[in-house]
Amino acid sequence: MTEHTFCIGQFSDTFRPIMDGVGLCVENYARGLQQKYGSAVVVAPAIPGFVDSEPYVVERYRSLAFPPMKPYRIGLPWLDPRFMRRLRRTRFDLVHAHTPFVAGSLALQVARHQGIPIVATFHSKYREDFLKVLSSPRLADIAAHRMVPFFRQVDQVWVPNRATAATLRDYGFCGPVEVVGNGTDLEAPTDAELATWREVAQNELPLHGGEPLYLFVGQHRWEKNVRLIIEALALLQQRGQRFHMLFVGAGYAAHEMQQLVRKRGLARRVSFLGLITDRSRLKPLYARANLFLFPSLYDNAPLVMREAAAFSCPAVLVTGSSAAEDTVHGANAFLIDNSAQSLCDLLAELADNPEKLARAGRGARETIYRHWDSVVDEVYQRYRGLADRHGKPNSARLDRSRRARQFA
Repeated sequence: MTEHTFCIGQFSDTFRPIMDGVGLCVENYARGLQQKYGSAVVVAPAIPGFVDSEPYVVERYRSLAFPPMKPYRIGLPWLDPRFMRRLRRTRFDLVHAHTPFVAGSLALQVARHQGIPIVATFHSKYREDFLKVLSSPRLADIAAHRMVPFFRQVDQVWVPNRATAATLRDYGFCGPVEVVGNGTDLEAPTDAELATWREVAQNELPLHGGEPLYLFVGQHRWEKNVRLIIEALALLQQRGQRFHMLFVGAGYAAHEMQQLVRKRGLARRVSFLGLITDRSRLKPLYARANLFLFPSLYDNAPLVMREAAAFSCPAVLVTGSSAAEDTVHGANAFLIDNSAQSLCDLLAELADNPEKLARAGRGARETIYRHWDSVVDEVYQRYRGLADRHGKPNSARLDRSRRARQFA
């Protein structure tokens, strides 16, 4: 019974329907923990008009729109008395903060009040976000360094890879960190399933014969180096190469990206599919894509790379970027310089080398793909170990059904 009453709170400033890598991580943590080990509760800002239907409890608090970082919102939990009353009545065994901001501060408050451990994951290169809002490198540096005290107050700091740890060190954090990798909820298909998904894509997408298909999945924002992709495709078209490019996602730069595509004369070769939340609709895209173009210098450990790897679709990354950690050119990914010309040259080379593509695709599936099930198993054991060392479990006092009633 004890194994099924261990309650973990996942606190995040981002969650459905506004999904990014952090939101997907929280979603898969909560789903896996609920299914395999007991009770999981997500605590996140409310989104107007959105109704939760998850198999675990999602507790929402008031929020306001934040135009500089659309569609993100700023949470106001302390101005939501009904939410705060429910939160005070709920007993957790451990809380996990996926942000150092509002939700993180709230998680830290809960941990101190209940005398339980708190884990915090450093996910993102927040300095770049600050720079976009503040428009001042100096102020962005100051804001990034001011996050560090939060991480000094938690019991464990997690990062998704070594490069992310280096970023946190650059901000001034000197304490210990634990590397806990991410995964994907997409199952690696069999060869027969892969062939089926490819056929579906060929029938549904505006493709001509066997022309190469390139794919980008993620937020449409300039920080992800999407301009480089568009400029490289323009150069590729000038060489007379045939191809089609798919952009999947949404973001503040989407309209400007479409304008740039039209300006470069690429409208017939580039499609914008918008945000796709139905995971099954991504499968044909990953299966048919020859390459996953992800030259982002902003992302630390992109989940979409693992999604593509599940379908034997190798990623194109910038040499030295955080996303390129543990990749080898030609073995499980392809690495380029941070220039449109470098990407164009690679795409032209690989268009006539299906063997290289297939070899890197197999390597990606073998070395980059990891399902969330195995991640959740590792995470749960880490949680239990930390709670046991902390010495004050709440699970003996409250069972799963009582917790559920508290949020009703």
